[in-house]
Amino acid sequence: MQIGQVARRAISRLKSIGRKPVGDEPIVEPTQPVSSPQKRNWHSWRKIAAAFVLALILIWPVLAMLTSRIDDDPEFTPQFDPKGGSHAVAMLAGLMEDEIKKAGWVANAPFFVPAHMLNNMPNYQIGMVTALGRFAFELEDQIGRERGSSAADPDLSIARARLQYSPTTWILKPGTLWPTASAESQYKEAVQALRRYNSRLAGGDATFDTRPDNLLAALDRIAYDLGAASAELDAQIAGRHKTLGLLDFKADKVFYLTKGRAYGSYMILKALRSDFEAVISARETSDLYDTMLAELRIAAIMQPLVVNNGTPGGQFFPNHLANQGFYLLRARAKLRELTDILKK
Repeated sequence: MQIGQVARRAISRLKSIGRKPVGDEPIVEPTQPVSSPQKRNWHSWRKIAAAFVLALILIWPVLAMLTSRIDDDPEFTPQFDPKGGSHAVAMLAGLMEDEIKKAGWVANAPFFVPAHMLNNMPNYQIGMVTALGRFAFELEDQIGRERGSSAADPDLSIARARLQYSPTTWILKPGTLWPTASAESQYKEAVQALRRYNSRLAGGDATFDTRPDNLLAALDRIAYDLGAASAELDAQIAGRHKTLGLLDFKADKVFYLTKGRAYGSYMILKALRSDFEAVISARETSDLYDTMLAELRIAAIMQPLVVNNGTPGGQFFPNHLANQGFYLLRARAKLRELTDILKK
């Protein structure tokens, strides 16, 4: 009996070796690794960066729509129009200055500018400066010279050269980090040169020859330019089957390029109407000239919500390129009638 008790006590003691009584056991609380200040800052910056990127993704399209501006006001009147100067020259300078200062030149905008997302405004500006540059050629070659044989006016030469500058050139050349003159800086110099010329013209120190053959040459050049624009419209309409018409993502580009050319041509022709009033009245072409302007005006201010290259004559999805081309060709036909009369 005693031997059994001693044995049980010995076994119990062996089992309790290395163990502490329950009342004496320490309370161990789970602990979390303490992060360093650097790690906390890094996580905070990552959250801020992610929120900023998300905000840009959501806000950028809104900013693009707010900054996209098609300034096609047919009643635009240049502020700087000196008495005795040329209305067409004042219009040329006024349109360029207004587009640069009020709208902002986005045809050369880099990718991080919101307006870069939408191509309507850039294409409109490219089309407009193309039309104005064409007239600048005629201004230097014919209208701004005495009988077309004297030396070219230096200010008109500067304006013509600057308006031929690529409208998509930013302050950096494509493919290199080498800085260059931006398109808007060149156009600003053209505006200054045109205003110097017009001031000298008002003071009797420059030439603006309002002979019938000069008007004929100017109308001819504009008619050729409108013909080229209508050919681009026709080519895009003819190729609509390649893009299923409604999925033609190039249609709006061609439409707004043509719209810019039509608007620039309309405003110049409207100003030439005042400069060559005596010639137009003498040839009894006032009504024909006004009809031509009315046709071109429709093509210049046309601005659908979405540009469709649908089936010509379609009821639900009209072809806006065909509609634009219709009025463009009607205006061009009137221009040809005018030039035929002026040739006689």
